[in-house]
Amino acid sequence: MPSSDDELVSRGEQIDAAERGEAKRRLLAQAEAERIPVQETTRAVPDRRWRGGP
Repeated sequence: MPSSDDELVSRGEQIDAAERGEAKRRLLAQAEAERIPVQETTRAVPDRRWRGGP
């Protein structure tokens, strides 16, 4: 038979897991909101000034 301490730890772990899941959902939602579509980005072009050639 589990003791009350075991039930508290188990409940605490459940709360921690729920909080982590909610934080993950918030971060993913924020990242999606701030995402820049590929069509709006530019391709990186190397800076030829730093090459040794002509």
